[in-house]
Amino acid sequence: VQLQASGGGLVQAGGSLRLSCAASGLTFGSYTMGWFRQAPGKEREFVAAIRWSGGSTYYADAVKGRFTISRDNAKNTVALQMNSLKPDDTAVYYCAAGQGVIITNIRSRSGYRYWGQGTQVTVSS
Repeated sequence: VQLQASGGGLVQAGGSLRLSCAASGLTFGSYTMGWFRQAPGKEREFVAAIRWSGGSTYYADAVKGRFTISRDNAKNTVALQMNSLKPDDTAVYYCAAGQGVIITNIRSRSGYRYWGQGTQVTVSS
């Protein structure tokens, strides 16, 4: 299984970025996909998740209303549209895949089996 995240970069506060994660080696349509992030010196934290059908999405309070997660099961990709970025959003962003993720684990790292390599997002003030 491979998860390849891309789209990170340097952006000014208030700007936008779109992250993408391409998955291979798994039955993509049966997996819940998530985005997590890790800032220097901090724990990796949940950002957003989307169920296999795309019908249910979940967000961390810190990004709700600014970030949107979506998926394309035909292309085996999941995206994270990030708007109104803030310096606090600076982190390495990771995509993750989990199968049969129960609701109590959907915001937990333990709910996901496969992880990508991460892409750096830096927001300048």
